[in-house]
Amino acid sequence: MKERKKENLRSTESYGSTAFCICSSILLCFLVTDLEALSLKGLVIEGVTFPLTVKPPGPSNTLFHGGAGYRGLNIQNIFTKVTSIGVYLQGTAVSCLTPKWAGKTKKELANFVKFFQDIFTSSFEKFTRVTMIMPLTGPQYSKRVAENYVVYMKSIGVYTQVEEKAVAMCLDAFKNKIFISGASVLFTQSPSRTLEIGFSKHSSIPTVQGVLIKNKPLSEAVLKSIIGQNGVSPKAKRSLAKRLAKLLQKKHY
Repeated sequence: MKERKKENLRSTESYGSTAFCICSSILLCFLVTDLEALSLKGLVIEGVTFPLTVKPPGPSNTLFHGGAGYRGLNIQNIFTKVTSIGVYLQGTAVSCLTPKWAGKTKKELANFVKFFQDIFTSSFEKFTRVTMIMPLTGPQYSKRVAENYVVYMKSIGVYTQVEEKAVAMCLDAFKNKIFISGASVLFTQSPSRTLEIGFSKHSSIPTVQGVLIKNKPLSEAVLKSIIGQNGVSPKAKRSLAKRLAKLLQKKHY
């Protein structure tokens, strides 16, 4: 009797998982149709192509392209574009953001700090691809971004030994990396707030999972450093605001 109950439970769990995957796929199909109807396609930023949809490494959903931009730095008093950045969101992001933000213009959304905060703190899946425009070593890239992560975590009052260890794991993932132009760093933020860090030498997305770091504040900090207040890519922020403003006015998902 107990074995039969276990079999029924496994069958129910399997059915629930399958049903969820089917619903997610149907949702994405409707969403892609709307994206195309609104002439929202993939983007090319500084020669780097970000397609309309992408499937992150590991057992992830297929996500839609939310927006893209570049990061620039002043190097010897010359503004230099260093990386191209594409941000992808799970289809449920639209229904999550609609109640508060539907009806707002792209300009209004771009000026709301809370709008971008809702994106990087909400529980839907996010994927960020950072592609090198100029060559960098792993430590050159990670040292600067890790400083931004720590600033965010301290600002929300969450920086304990646990977060310090998570940042150390993040830095360690980059320790022996050398990024040529066109190579990418891949960040996946799961709904459980786990951060996955992957790498690619070209535009393709690997199927195997990268380094997993189970730390919610660090997971949020990655995207916050790009699109949050004083984020490193104002262009990516404007792109997200423009594209999502159209989607949020289209319909509720």
